[in-house]
Amino acid sequence: MHASLTEILIQFYFIVLIIIASYSFFLSLSNHYEMLRFSLSSENIDGPLVSVLVPARNEEKNIERCLKSLQDQHYKNYEILVLNDNSEDNTMNILNRISAKDTRVKVFNGEPLQPDWYGKPFALHQLTKKAKGEILILTDADTVHKPTSISWSVTNLFGLKADLISGYIGQVFCSLGEILTIPAMFILTGFFIPLSVNRFVKKLHWFSAAIGQFIVVKRTVFDSIGGCEAFKKKTSEDLFLSRLVKRKGYSTRFLNISDHVKCRMYDGYKNAIQGIGKNIFDFFGKKSFLLFIVMILFFFFLFFPFPLLFLCIIYSSTWTIYMIIIITLYTLSWMFTFLSVKSKWIYGFLWPILLINFIYMAGWSWFRTVTGKGFIWKDRKID
Repeated sequence: MHASLTEILIQFYFIVLIIIASYSFFLSLSNHYEMLRFSLSSENIDGPLVSVLVPARNEEKNIERCLKSLQDQHYKNYEILVLNDNSEDNTMNILNRISAKDTRVKVFNGEPLQPDWYGKPFALHQLTKKAKGEILILTDADTVHKPTSISWSVTNLFGLKADLISGYIGQVFCSLGEILTIPAMFILTGFFIPLSVNRFVKKLHWFSAAIGQFIVVKRTVFDSIGGCEAFKKKTSEDLFLSRLVKRKGYSTRFLNISDHVKCRMYDGYKNAIQGIGKNIFDFFGKKSFLLFIVMILFFFFLFFPFPLLFLCIIYSSTWTIYMIIIITLYTLSWMFTFLSVKSKWIYGFLWPILLINFIYMAGWSWFRTVTGKGFIWKDRKID
C-alpha cells in the first residue's frame, strides 16, 4: 500500500511537471507573438499634446542622456516635465542648463517626501498636477529613447484602441549579476499571464501588467482611477496602476517596446537585488503565507526539475526521458522570453540560476520587511 501510494504521488508529480512545462512553452510562444504582432509601427507624428513625466532623484549620471533623447523626437506636440526629487547631487544644475535652452523641458523642484507616500508615486503625483497633455508618458530618468518613442506611443494607443500601454523596453546587461537578476521581472509575463486575454476580457485585472520604465496612459483614464493617490504607498506601483485601470473596465496592452526605448536598469548585482527585491513582497500584498506557498511551488515545479534530471540519469530512472522533455520545454520557454525582449537567446540556458536567485530575492524581500529593516533606495528608507 505504501509503495503504491508513493508511486501514485511520483506519477502525479511528473504529470503536473509536464503540464506546467507545456503551458510555459506554449505561453512563451503566444506572448512572443502577441507582443510583436500587435505592436504598430510609429506613424503618428502629430496629434494631441503628450506630457512626458520624468521623476529624477540623484540622477546626475543618467538625466542628460535621457532628456537629450527625449528632445530629439519625431512627434511634434509634446512637453517634457522633470521633477528634481530633492536630489543631493548635481541633478538640478544639469536640469537648469538643459531647460534654459529648450522651452519644452519644464523643471520643478520636488516637495519634501510626505510620510504616507513612497518616493516615486509622490514624484509622479507632483508631475501629473503640472502636466497639460491628453496623454501621459511615465518614464524613468535612466531610460534612453529613440526618436520614435512618443510617435510609437500615440500610434499604438489610438491604433489599438487602448487606454494604457506598457511592456518590455530594451534591457542593457553589463554584468553577469544583472543577467541573473533583472530577468526576474520577465517571470510574470513569460510564464503565467496570457497577454492575449487583455484583448478580449474586461475588468479581469489579474491578466494586466506594466513596467514602470515606460507607461503610456490617457489622462482621463489616469484621473478616473484616482491618479497616484491610488498607489501612493506601493513599490510595485506600475503593476497596481495597470490593474486598477483594467479593473475599471479600460483596455490595457503589454507590448514589445525594445526598438524604441532602452535602459540599463541597475548597475551591478547588488543594486539589481535591491531594486528588484524591494518589490517582491509588496507584489504579494505583504502576505507571508501567500509568498511562502508560491516560493515552495516555484522551487518544486520550476527549479527542482533541473537537479532532478541529473538524479534520474544517475539512477537510470524510467522517468529520464520525461525529465529531458520537461527541461527542454523550460529552456525553450526562457529562450523565447529573452527573444521577446530582443536579448540574447543564449541567456535562456541560465534559467535554473535565475530561478534560485529569484527565490533568494523573495526571501530577502520578506526578511527585510518583517524585521522592520526595510530597504534603502535612492537614499531613502522604504518600509
